[in-house]
Amino acid sequence: MASANFGELVLLLGDHHMPSRSISIPEPFQRMLLPNKMQHVICTGNIGNVEEYERLRELVGGSSTSVHCVAGEYDVINNGSIAANAEQGGGGNNSTTASSSSPPSFPETKVIQLGQFRVGIIGGHQVVPWGDLSALAMVRRRLNADVLVCGAKRQEGVVEYDGE
Repeated sequence: MASANFGELVLLLGDHHMPSRSISIPEPFQRMLLPNKMQHVICTGNIGNVEEYERLRELVGGSSTSVHCVAGEYDVINNGSIAANAEQGGGGNNSTTASSSSPPSFPETKVIQLGQFRVGIIGGHQVVPWGDLSALAMVRRRLNADVLVCGAKRQEGVVEYDGE
């Protein structure tokens, strides 16, 4: 029997808030987060601190080009350098700030190519009301993305909207 090639494995997460709201990832999940198992990490924001960003980088072999993060609402509050990072090309590589305790600085939106799909990533706090499908569809079109990954609602799921 031939083995099927399922493509690249992507870890999708958001609203880490570590260490401010939680001190660690629950043990059952930690056992699944093995270095080099995933090829990409997509984070919809609120990562918490530089150490958490570095942990995500370790999951994909230390490559910052495979960790795709955008700013969450608390990243914006805690770190005023997001706009400066975006102006310096923050959509490509994510850069960290000089202080090891400050959260990393990320763009508000990002679009990446995963296989044949253009994937748009947003924190979700920019869309009011949160999770409004019509507003999210407009963001997806503005980003020219096939798929939109959105945080903020603290709810997992896949939604097909307006035939897309």
